[in-house]
Amino acid sequence: MRARAGPRRDGARDPIDVRLSPWARPATTAPQPKPGTDGTLTRQGALPSSPYDIAVIGAGVVGAAIARTLARHPHLRIALVEAQDDIGQGSSKANTAILHTGFDATPGSLEARLVREGSRQLAAYAAETGIPVEPVGALLVAWDEEQLAALPRLAEKAERNAYADPRLLGATELYDREPHLGPGALGALHVPGEGIICPWTTTLAYATQAVRNGVDLHLNTRVEQASHRDGEHHLTTSRGTLRTHWLVNAAGLHADTLDRALGHADFTVIPRRGQLLVFDKFARDLVRHILLPVPTALGKGVLVAPTVYGNVLLGPTAEDLTDKRATGSTADGLEGLRAKGRRILPGLLDEEVTAVYAGLRAATEHEDYRISAHPEQAYVTVGGIRSTGLTASLAIAAHVTRLLAGSGLDLGPAEELEPVRMPNLGEAFPRPYQRPELIAADPEYGTLVCHCERVTRGEIRDALTATIPPAGLDGLRRRTRARAGRCQGVHCGAAVRELFEKGQP
Repeated sequence: MRARAGPRRDGARDPIDVRLSPWARPATTAPQPKPGTDGTLTRQGALPSSPYDIAVIGAGVVGAAIARTLARHPHLRIALVEAQDDIGQGSSKANTAILHTGFDATPGSLEARLVREGSRQLAAYAAETGIPVEPVGALLVAWDEEQLAALPRLAEKAERNAYADPRLLGATELYDREPHLGPGALGALHVPGEGIICPWTTTLAYATQAVRNGVDLHLNTRVEQASHRDGEHHLTTSRGTLRTHWLVNAAGLHADTLDRALGHADFTVIPRRGQLLVFDKFARDLVRHILLPVPTALGKGVLVAPTVYGNVLLGPTAEDLTDKRATGSTADGLEGLRAKGRRILPGLLDEEVTAVYAGLRAATEHEDYRISAHPEQAYVTVGGIRSTGLTASLAIAAHVTRLLAGSGLDLGPAEELEPVRMPNLGEAFPRPYQRPELIAADPEYGTLVCHCERVTRGEIRDALTATIPPAGLDGLRRRTRARAGRCQGVHCGAAVRELFEKGQP
């Protein structure tokens, strides 16, 4: 393997690769709960017998954002309900982690407006909470004359979406910006506002803030039946009955199932699988921007993108399936990605793949989000939220809250939420092991456990004692990056498991 400027074998990053983001700052201490206001976190046992004012079904990034926004109204009794054993276990954990501008959304659509608003809101929220973000910008690369002719139309579409920054580049400037790009590119559209973000920390920040401000989070609570009678929703779950006066359906891939249980048939979720390859950090200096293809009807297509963790992503595929659990990778899918990657960035295929994953997007037969209020049922559906849902999450939450109020929910007065500070998982700012003042105050931040990702005992301890601790090793990885590096836990797995098991209540 070739050594390059960028991430080194000692874990440090050379100055040429440090991209200082104005959107985020590292946390100085582990998050501490606000005393006296916490909701409850449950993973087993009976559910409360008294009805909630409102329940949000689905603790992905959108559901967590909605619960957080509703938590600003302290007189409401709120539940956030999730079928799996942790937050963000569905589409929210397996995506391309791009903070979109919405430049290429359908003008005038609800998605276009919410992505535009949400991008600004999430950028500000990231700065407040320490969520890793890097504004690397994007290049839509044209590889033939037809794609080249489409770029001015995409720039015009961006202007109709109130985004005026895109600029057309010729081949010379394109290769000046991306010298490792494959041969034959004719030009590009530069979109400087696109960025990369940590999706795991975003969902965790929303849910943490919600729970610290009174929301009850019920995990391992799969909704099996739903009915609305006598002014209440009765949800039959895997842990018994949950009653609520108002209901928000943010169930992602299963949103259509819950919608039909309540008598609606506005959309059908078609799980769209996206397989991705994660390349080792030694590939990071091969790419400076998010490299996008000219989009098609199936989505944004296969891209090459850096991550805030220092890796490089290649993907996703776009496979419409019928099985909502089909998150496995396929030989054909991965080989197709490698073929596309070889054209986009030939040197990438010389680098090592450290991980392969696949996620399912909640595509529907409609182009736009399917968000609608049913006042007669005290119910709001939040369906068809595809890959832009991460970016739009805060704007979706505000929109849903307005729909609830317009349907008759008395929100009461709103209060500002106490900010949270999340652990820094990104490479744009110093990690705990690089901060002498933090190590001097607590030597656990200087004791490495996962050497590939430079994760310390202090970070693992903080994750295990946080407001929402992980239920398993995968959840711990999303909170700390432990076992997410090039050895995938071969060297640190036993030590991480031991710390996890000792840290359980």
